[in-house]
Amino acid sequence: MIVTRFAPSPTGALHVGNVRTALLNWLLARKHGGRFILRLDDTDSARSTEAFAQSIRDDLAWLGMSPDAEERQSARMARYAGVLDELAASGHVYRAYETPGELDLKRRVLLGRGLPPVYDRAALALTDADHARFEAEGRKPHWRFRLSADLPHRWNDLVRGECHIDPASLSDPVIRRADGSWLYMLPSVIDDADMGITHVVRGEDHVTNTGIQLQMFAAIQQPAPHFGHAALLTGADGALSKRLGSIGVAEFRDRGIEPLAVKALLARLGTSQPVEPVTSDAPLIAAFDIGHLGRATARFDEAELERLNASILHQTGHAAVAGRTSLTEAQWNAVRGNIASLAEAEQWKPVFTGPIAAPEMPDDDRAFLAEAAEKLEALPFGPDSWSALTSALQEQTGRKGRALFLPLRRALIGREQGPDMATMLPLIGRDEALRRLRN
Repeated sequence: MIVTRFAPSPTGALHVGNVRTALLNWLLARKHGGRFILRLDDTDSARSTEAFAQSIRDDLAWLGMSPDAEERQSARMARYAGVLDELAASGHVYRAYETPGELDLKRRVLLGRGLPPVYDRAALALTDADHARFEAEGRKPHWRFRLSADLPHRWNDLVRGECHIDPASLSDPVIRRADGSWLYMLPSVIDDADMGITHVVRGEDHVTNTGIQLQMFAAIQQPAPHFGHAALLTGADGALSKRLGSIGVAEFRDRGIEPLAVKALLARLGTSQPVEPVTSDAPLIAAFDIGHLGRATARFDEAELERLNASILHQTGHAAVAGRTSLTEAQWNAVRGNIASLAEAEQWKPVFTGPIAAPEMPDDDRAFLAEAAEKLEALPFGPDSWSALTSALQEQTGRKGRALFLPLRRALIGREQGPDMATMLPLIGRDEALRRLRN
């Protein structure tokens, strides 16, 4: 069974990049009948909050992507410590004592010599007496993972194809700080192994991390998942933008964007597949293929999202919005082709129920509307009332085109543009229509 995960840190709200990562993993799991796990990477106790954790759950629920299970790293600290002890015994991790200032000085010296700022592994030369002296001084060690050319460092990426790292070009990563807190790398590997994660889809900024983590999987003697690294999102102008880090689910909701519109756009960004309006998740899941993601940056265009949102609403049946709009099914079907958001649909409710403000009209149009009221009152009222009314008025007054239709539209719905009046008039009703024409 394919098992994927989405692993945000509950230190802030989800932004559009996070949502895309979650979506790709969710689609992969749903396409193959697998499981999608939410893992809260909350090892940063100073910044992680339950409020942000709940907002992540709420955002996923709003998107229709609730996970099959939830895990929290803060509940697994003892597990990480146990694995660290095992890795220390096998020589895969080691203690180091340099302060941030000392490490920065080493980096600047290497850069000054034109060399890459790779950690020199000086801590490996420390003796038992050195460790005892540091402990007596109250100096706590941080822990590093020892990279090796003998451990795996090549993989076939689900998106990028053949990838590799050069362990000799990288500093041994710090995995646990001197204060005992954990960094991202090792706990993530332990969790993926323990939770049976088979596939990890994430941003291309994690490519080097993947090469390092492959070595960690080998060190703990566990199989590594399949990794895929999606190109990062850019703005509509093709540039990386701080704006993308602030657009999130809350903004989508506030702007009246439908969850399906978010998914329909993000599922196709970076692929050769067309972005198309959908009325359910089914076509997105059926067409999903991680291999369709390209390596070129994917452009997120807010204007495209709004256009897609409107197209989806135009195709959405009343049952899908019944709990979120006061419009009846007939009213919804009448206006949905003229709205860009659900909030706009609600603005049409007074047009059906009245009253509406009488627009200012020239004298000749007011006389014309008085005639229209007389004709409408004399005609049978039903689905064909608009056609019958306009035909009779054209014959009687000689008006046609804009001169015929615009005064009627303004008087009956208070707007110069909108849905087909043949549909609107029966929903307004005979008495209310007569009142508006006479008003």
